[in-house]
Amino acid sequence: MTHWLIVPIILPAMLAPFIVLAARYHLSIQRVFSVVGVLAQIAIAIGLLWAASDGTIMLYQLGDWAAPFGIVLVGDRLSTMMVLLTAVLSLMVLLYAIGSGWDDRGRHFHALFQFQIMGIMGAFLTGDLFNLFVFFEVLLIASYGLMIHAGGNDRLRAGVQYVLFNLLGSTLFLFALGAIYAETGTLNMADLAARADLISADATVGIRVAAVLLLLVFAIKAALVPLHFWLPSSYAEAPGPVAALFAIMTKVGAYAIIRVYTIIFPPDLEVTQGLHDVWLQPAALLSVALGMIGVLAAKKLDRLVAFSVIGSMGMVLVAISIFTPASIAAALYYIIHSTLAGAALFLIVDLVKDSRGSLALRTMPPVAGAALTAGLFFAAAIAMAGLPPLSGFIGKLLILDAAFASDIQPVIWTVILASSLIAIVGFGRAGSTVFWKAKSMPVDDDAELTLPPSVMAYAAVFGLLAMSVALTVFGGFVHDFTTATADQLFNPEPYISTVVDTPGKLSSPTEGY
Repeated sequence: MTHWLIVPIILPAMLAPFIVLAARYHLSIQRVFSVVGVLAQIAIAIGLLWAASDGTIMLYQLGDWAAPFGIVLVGDRLSTMMVLLTAVLSLMVLLYAIGSGWDDRGRHFHALFQFQIMGIMGAFLTGDLFNLFVFFEVLLIASYGLMIHAGGNDRLRAGVQYVLFNLLGSTLFLFALGAIYAETGTLNMADLAARADLISADATVGIRVAAVLLLLVFAIKAALVPLHFWLPSSYAEAPGPVAALFAIMTKVGAYAIIRVYTIIFPPDLEVTQGLHDVWLQPAALLSVALGMIGVLAAKKLDRLVAFSVIGSMGMVLVAISIFTPASIAAALYYIIHSTLAGAALFLIVDLVKDSRGSLALRTMPPVAGAALTAGLFFAAAIAMAGLPPLSGFIGKLLILDAAFASDIQPVIWTVILASSLIAIVGFGRAGSTVFWKAKSMPVDDDAELTLPPSVMAYAAVFGLLAMSVALTVFGGFVHDFTTATADQLFNPEPYISTVVDTPGKLSSPTEGY
């Protein structure tokens, strides 16, 4: 049992109350502790990923109570990869929030930020469905506080809509958990994997209902059409760095689908036949189409980026719905790419908003630092639209290649290629309106002078785009890792035996370090 596995959850859980109680009125101290905490998260995440990279399944039993009775955290290739992605994204978002001054526009930004990280890390590391629900609620509470940071009626209205829709998902989650526990007597994922396979054919109604409810809950988190209504307004109205951090939030839903429907309800399980290709795949294709049409039809830059997130999540879920090792590997690669590209776009939108005043897609005078901001937007738009040479192009090629295993491969290819063309037109229209045509507008000498964005704010966006470039350069290495991860997911026996068959024993305080 390794004690390092709980540190990504405990560290932000301790930092948040410390910031509130000891550094409440000292913003500089809050900033120092937040940055140091996130840097420590990255170091720990790298160590965990390295430990899991050879296929090792790490286990932490809280209170040394063995599963299925105790709470367990599990670290494998998938969970540690998502933990590292979250930690790196958090650092860039935090640097932007400090450089742009967003953390000084409201109260308790850094404490809420740490609680948000705690919820995300817990969702990725938990080995128990009920605790997945608990960490979803931690995410919901912290994200609502961050969403309404700095106030405003529009932001408050979008925040209420976000909370109400996600509370509906939480209610469905509880119903699903109740049904699963009634049928199996356990909520531990590894234990459920063994018990779900033992349910007789004439007693599958309850577990089928639970599997469908879980898919609906995770589809809400992943903003899958038609359960996506909460996302455009919520992400568009949220503060720029908060929206960038939320780029990982929809990936929590995708992660949960991959985890639950490869371990507990795998594609070959008779109880849940048809969930993936009959239910998930059409909705995912519709998400790709609707998201990219929204990019073309958007009248404001922030909503354009929000719809591109819906489209990118549809792309991820199309790959997941094929449910082969190759498609899951492609989905994992695209998850990394879309998280980095989406976060960069939200930060660039905030750069434009601070200088332009309005995000409406109409010709206005140039923004401060227009050349550099335009270059960043151009690169991020290429990445999100899936054009070469950046990682989005590689990700889409992997998904198109994996689609050969699907019965509707021509449909998948048509939707992905057509939506990519629409996205290119939409991003091109927005970029030319905001940056290129702006040069033809006369500058009002009496207008208030707007200072260009800070160096730290630009550095955060550069960091995200640099990682997207690195994802392209080292694409072969990353794809090899995601392929090994997919193979591990489709061979869950080591995961199950590590979690369920490991006996609890009293460990010394230093064991595992």
